[in-house]
Amino acid sequence: MLMDFAFIQKVIPMYLEAGWLTLRLSVIGILLSFVLGLFCALIKYFKIFGIRRIVDVYIEFSRNTPLLIQLFFLYFAFPRMGVKLSSVQCAIIGLTFLGGSYMEETFRSALESVSKVQIESAQCIGLTNRQVIQYVILPQAISVSVPGFCANIMFLIKETSVFSAVALADLMYVAKDLIGLYYKTDEALTLLVVFYFILLIPVSVLASFAERRLRYAQFGRH
Repeated sequence: MLMDFAFIQKVIPMYLEAGWLTLRLSVIGILLSFVLGLFCALIKYFKIFGIRRIVDVYIEFSRNTPLLIQLFFLYFAFPRMGVKLSSVQCAIIGLTFLGGSYMEETFRSALESVSKVQIESAQCIGLTNRQVIQYVILPQAISVSVPGFCANIMFLIKETSVFSAVALADLMYVAKDLIGLYYKTDEALTLLVVFYFILLIPVSVLASFAERRLRYAQFGRH
């Protein structure tokens, strides 16, 4: 395979711009997913009547429909109902909607891993329910959820590859555009892989580091 390095050098700025856009949207969507997932996990963990059923419906709908279909609905169906969203808004809402359900599952499992004995002990020494949540449940749950949380981050960053379907100039959009214009398939796809690798490898490294630190903190260095 002969690569046209002159072409690669020429289009790298386009990938840099698209990569920066992809990164910004990923960060916003992931942060909002974190908040939404934690909120839904607390609702399910404390079995809040009424709202819990709504959360169950949201999670099932989110996890069992592709992000691409969700984006199409936001971008094409909402304007027919009088709600016009930009490509960026659709991307953020779609990523948050999908990511929140996965974050919820991670957080809920972590919350349920906290020993009931610790909760009862905290209540016995006079801590209020808010203090039990703040000082006993959440710190341990967040610690346990770190590996799953990092896996979800990587999953959501990779899911941004479908943003091009709603005319968003992300990495995939640039790659498809260059292939269509110049027929430089090898070069365009190679740069696409490289830039997604650049986005994902720091997350993978930080996830491994965090997991090691948590393991050493809990069990000691062996």
